[in-house]
Amino acid sequence: MIVIGNFVHCPSLGSLEILKNYLLVTDDSGLITHFEDSRSEASLRLRGNVGPEDDILEIDDGSFFLPTFCDLHLHAPQFLYQGNGLHLPLMKWLNEYAFKAEEKMDADPVLARRVYTRLVSRLIQAGTGSVLLFGTIREETNLILAEVLQSAGIRGFVGKLSMDISSRPSYIEASTEASLGNAKSFVEKVQKSVSHLEPHRRLVEPVLTPRFVPTCTNELLNGLGELAQEKSLMIQSHLAEAHDQVKWVREERGEEDFEIFRKNSLLTTRTVQAHCTFLDVPSLSQLHVCGTSIAHCPLSNAYFSTEPFRLREALDQGVKVGLGTDIAGGYSIDIMNAMRQAVIVSRMRDGQRKDRDRPGSRSLAIDWKEFLYLATMGGAVALGLHPKSGMFQVGAPFDAQLIKLIDSGSKSGVGVLDFMDLNDARDIAEDMVEKWWCIGDDRNRISMWIQGIKIGVVSDQN
Repeated sequence: MIVIGNFVHCPSLGSLEILKNYLLVTDDSGLITHFEDSRSEASLRLRGNVGPEDDILEIDDGSFFLPTFCDLHLHAPQFLYQGNGLHLPLMKWLNEYAFKAEEKMDADPVLARRVYTRLVSRLIQAGTGSVLLFGTIREETNLILAEVLQSAGIRGFVGKLSMDISSRPSYIEASTEASLGNAKSFVEKVQKSVSHLEPHRRLVEPVLTPRFVPTCTNELLNGLGELAQEKSLMIQSHLAEAHDQVKWVREERGEEDFEIFRKNSLLTTRTVQAHCTFLDVPSLSQLHVCGTSIAHCPLSNAYFSTEPFRLREALDQGVKVGLGTDIAGGYSIDIMNAMRQAVIVSRMRDGQRKDRDRPGSRSLAIDWKEFLYLATMGGAVALGLHPKSGMFQVGAPFDAQLIKLIDSGSKSGVGVLDFMDLNDARDIAEDMVEKWWCIGDDRNRISMWIQGIKIGVVSDQN
C-alpha cells in the first residue's frame, strides 16, 4: 500500500508534528517500510516504480492521517445501559445496574452478540483502534466479544471477570478454585481462537481481570498473580477509584487496595489499573517502580469519585498513562470527549492550586497536545503494543484514521467545520488541528486502518 498526504502525530508528551506531503509505504504485513517527504530521492524512486497492481491512496490538502485512538478502560456489557443511573454512588450503582446488565448478557448469547457488534461499530466510528475491555464472568459471553473484535479488525484486549465474592448472590463464580480454572480456560481458548492466523493478524488477546478488591478474595488475587506470571499475561482492574470503594476495602481488609494488589503480584509492567484517583504522589511513584499503567477516565471520575486524578503528578513521576471512556461509568464512547473532559479537569485543578502565584510553581493544567499524545502514543505504550506503535515511523504498524477538514469537491468544511472553505486547507497548521480537536466529530473521520487493513462497520447477522 502506498499513501501520500499529510500526517499528524505526537512522538512525545506535549509535542505535535505535522508532516506535509509525505509518502508512506506498507508491506504485506501492514508494517511501514518507507516514510519520507514525497519529494525525497527515495520517495521519487518509489513513485517511479509504481505499477498498476499497487494500491495507491493520495489524499486532499484538507485532510490528514492520525494514529488511531486507544481506549484503556471500557466495560463491554455495560454498553447496554450507558447513560443510566449516574446519580448513584459507585457501590450502589454496581448493584443496581452493572451486575444486573452483565448477568443479563451472560444469560442471552444472542443479545450479547448484538450489543457487542454495535459496540465495536461505535468504536470504529469514534476512531478507536485498540481497546482494553472488561467483560462478564461467563466464558462463552467473553468469547463472543473476542470473536466480534477479531472479525471487525480492531485490537481487542478482552478480560473475563474474576469474582469469587459478590454483593449480588446470583452473579458470582462458584468458588475460588472455579474462578481460577475459568480464567485459565478463557486464556487458552482465546489464544487458540487466533493461533491459526499469522502473528500480525492476531488482534485479540486475553487479559486477567479481577474486577476489584471487593469482589475478589486474597486467595483468588494470589492465584491470578501466579497465573499472570506463569503465562506472561496482561492484568486489568480498578484501583483507588471512589470514596465508598476505598472505605470498604479499608474496613473489610484492613489495608489499602494498592498494597493488596502489590503483595499478590498484580502490579506488573503488563498491568493497567483504572482511575487511581485516591493515590497520592508517593503511591504514584511506587506504581512507576512497578511499571504499572493507569487508565485515566475523567468523565466517570466526575460521577463516581470525590477527587480528580492527579494526572500531572503521575506524569511527573514517569507513570505510563492513557485514556479510558469507562462505559458505562462514563456515558460517551468517544475518546475525543475523554480528551476534552480531561483538559477541563486539569484546568480546574490548576485553578484551585494554593501555590499558583508562587514563582516557579508547577502548573497542573494539561493542554490538548498532551492529551492527543495520551490518546494515541501514550495509550499504545500503556497497552504494550508494538514498540513503534502510536506514531508514523518505519517499522510501525499502519494504524491510522483519516481526518477530513475540508471537502475538495464542495470546497467547504466537513461537519461542524462547514464555516471553513478550501482556502483554509492550503496549509494544515497547528491551529487547524486544534480546531478539529475541540469541535470536530465523527463526520470528519473518513476511514480507518489497522495493521494496514482498511476496516469498517461490522454486521451482526451471525
